[in-house]
Amino acid sequence: MPHVTFRALAGLVRPAAAWSAAPDPVRPAGAWRAAAPDFVRPAAWSAANRAWRALTALLGIVLAVLLLPAAAHAGSLTAPQGRVALIGVPGLEWSDLDQTRTPHLWKLVAEGASASLSTRAVPPPDRGITCPVSGWLTVSAGQRAGTPGKGCPAVPAPRPDGEGATVPGWAELAAHQSETGYDARVGALGQLVADAGGQVAAIGPGAALAAADKAGNIAKYVDNPESLPDDLTPYHLIVLDAPELATAWAGRPLDEYGVPASMPAATRMAAVAEADHRIGTLLTRLPAGTTVLVAGVSDVTPNAHLHVALATGPSPDGGTYRHGHLTAMSTRQDALVTITDLTATAITALGLDVPREVVGRPWRSDGPAPATPAETVEELADGDLASQVLREVRGPFFAVFVTVQLIFYVFAALALRRRRDPASSPVQEAASTSRLLGTVQVVAVVSGSIAVSTFLAQLVPWWSLPAPMLALIVTILVIAGLISALAFAGPWRGHVLGPLTVVAGVTSVALLLDVMTGSTLQVNAVTGYEPVTGGRFYGFSNIAFAVYATGTILGLAGVAQWLLGRGVRRLAVVLSCGAYGALAIFADGWPSWGADFGGVPAFVIGLAGFLIMLYGGRVSLVKLLLVALAGTVLIGGIAVFDWLRPAIQRTHLGNFVQQIIDGQAWTVITRKFGAMIGVTVGNWSLTLLSLVAIAFLFLVLDRPSRWGASALGQAYAAAPTLRAGLLGALTCAFVGFLINDSGIAIPAMALTVAVPLALAASVRALRLAKPTTPGQSSAPTAPTERPEP
Repeated sequence: MPHVTFRALAGLVRPAAAWSAAPDPVRPAGAWRAAAPDFVRPAAWSAANRAWRALTALLGIVLAVLLLPAAAHAGSLTAPQGRVALIGVPGLEWSDLDQTRTPHLWKLVAEGASASLSTRAVPPPDRGITCPVSGWLTVSAGQRAGTPGKGCPAVPAPRPDGEGATVPGWAELAAHQSETGYDARVGALGQLVADAGGQVAAIGPGAALAAADKAGNIAKYVDNPESLPDDLTPYHLIVLDAPELATAWAGRPLDEYGVPASMPAATRMAAVAEADHRIGTLLTRLPAGTTVLVAGVSDVTPNAHLHVALATGPSPDGGTYRHGHLTAMSTRQDALVTITDLTATAITALGLDVPREVVGRPWRSDGPAPATPAETVEELADGDLASQVLREVRGPFFAVFVTVQLIFYVFAALALRRRRDPASSPVQEAASTSRLLGTVQVVAVVSGSIAVSTFLAQLVPWWSLPAPMLALIVTILVIAGLISALAFAGPWRGHVLGPLTVVAGVTSVALLLDVMTGSTLQVNAVTGYEPVTGGRFYGFSNIAFAVYATGTILGLAGVAQWLLGRGVRRLAVVLSCGAYGALAIFADGWPSWGADFGGVPAFVIGLAGFLIMLYGGRVSLVKLLLVALAGTVLIGGIAVFDWLRPAIQRTHLGNFVQQIIDGQAWTVITRKFGAMIGVTVGNWSLTLLSLVAIAFLFLVLDRPSRWGASALGQAYAAAPTLRAGLLGALTCAFVGFLINDSGIAIPAMALTVAVPLALAASVRALRLAKPTTPGQSSAPTAPTERPEP
């Protein structure tokens, strides 16, 4: 809970006069008033100043009321209740389990709840894996932790100290966490239990890392389960390290990054059998009523995997972990939990409050699992298979995707240039019958459908087919073809914005429904998020947001043109589009759906720009800044609302508010800014695609010609709302690029929707326009202005 001093609260609620008397640290006294525009009258400025002071004071009072109970509660610790056995098996995957080879783990699958475990911690340089030491330290801290240097270091052997032990090099490990961008507080788990009066026992070197207090000490340490005392009832937290897989892996040759090579299958199976035997030894000695948590806490392969998560016995919510799936508020996905959730689960199972530095959420029983252990193991192993296949196909897919897009832009540019050949027949007359332009339009519609099809492809288990890459491409093309067929199926196909509206509408509605029902289409999608990397598990990923927002704004542009064409009043059209846009933004930011912090301000700015232009107004910098402020206030309010919920129910929105209170927000911002720069600079293919798409849009499609108006100008003239929609979508993408950690990926994906659909509309406008002679000058682009009353 938040810790707030009364001195700090007094500062928040000091009188308004104190605020006005305090010198401004940035500007000299009177500079703010001097900087006010000439049209701001002194009386209005004074009133605004008084209102601002009153608002500030009110905010301080609200924060005081909210935080005082938390401050009073902080520091109170209840004694641990119950008992938890936390069993870590570095590298354990679902495909390792076998009824004969691992009978004890098999029994836990039959009796308990199960899930795939994302073990993402701080990886070593140039390797996206979790090393055993990092995994154990992450369990200790409840936050992603790592180790200095390259490769995977050996787990340090504890130094005996009476019945306990001390972890050598603990101070260096703890100090290193401030350099990782996560500032993990290693020792949090062991320290919390000890401070509450509980007793902790660690079995094995890895367990010592997880169970140590903040000084690196363990009160009770043994090397193996056989050395434990006969009576384990005095211990509240028992941590077991089953290191056989990690030990076998550490003996393999190292690659250039200091990471061991993969183990032979026979070596792996033997190590798993030994680990199961060690686990069985502890299970037979545990007192009845012990909560047993089993986790594959790290990778033991050169590539990251999903691992085993099992739970039996009493659960933190007062029930019992029974056969079925696990989930957690951190993932909101059936049968998927994270390694930081393991720490939170152990703490809550002991009846203790989860401290702020622990970012995970308790495991809880979810939907039913398959009836038999064999079916459960097969289902969860398939989830890891999907993640592995995705890792293998994602790079080649984007290479193909970018290459095809670039080739298409060149093809379309040549087609439009050919149309402008002065030796040809009258331009628009040739355009109306040109098969080449007809082909360009069809391909453009299919191209604009690709982005949403990458998500809808998750409806088909393409990763389990013999040729996954080919299966993925075929699945995406088939779905894109079906969407395109719908775009050309009805009477709307003859309208300039008809196919655009259908594709954009399908894009918006499909992703809206997905995020409202659990975001399952984004999990392991080639343009979605990977559970194995642990970047995001629910809501809108940045790429999905870019596709969704672009589809929404362009779809509204098409609908607005249709309504205006049917004689609906412009104000009613603007309000209708604003209503759906508000729903779309709400879904993007609401914690239970999109939970997208950076997307909301960008979406608000893009939608507002579209609506202003649709109404006939002019977009100015002042208006955009005011809208940006409104978007920031909106997402800020949503985040505060999320923060007001119990800590175990918060999303990352509420967590960010808590990080601001704790003074840790700058660490998060710095890490995300570094990620944005890294993606933009490092992903040259998406950067190239973005530049080419922008160049095609403004230097080819929107370029005036002596043979007639530009293709995009013809589309603007036939459907004026397209200008508003296109500029709104591009503005949204640009702002999203600036404030999100995915960098260039946001405009790149937005442009893969917007530019092909704009091309399709432009080609259709050319084919519908009246013929012009080569000597006729270009017609001016039609503005989107409000008609005179």
